[in-house]
Amino acid sequence: MTDIALIGMASVLGAGFCMAVGSIGSAIGEGMAAAAALRSIAQQPDHTATITRTLFVSIAMIESTAIYAFVISMILLFANPFWNYVIAQGAG
Repeated sequence: MTDIALIGMASVLGAGFCMAVGSIGSAIGEGMAAAAALRSIAQQPDHTATITRTLFVSIAMIESTAIYAFVISMILLFANPFWNYVIAQGAG
């Protein structure tokens, strides 16, 4: 197996693992935040607006983790710095 094929394989596997872990973690976090917000709204319906606003801000922050994982996986697939290094070493 050539160095380029090895780096390509590692990039694809790394990107897939990054997206899997990043999206599973975000999904679990968002589910827990939504469950806690619904539980709070059920206990104190007077504060629904405040709880909902806080829920949306927290879900946006939790979702940013999945977006960062997506960005890292795109860097691994399309802007991998190791490609240029291996190609330069192969060219001599």
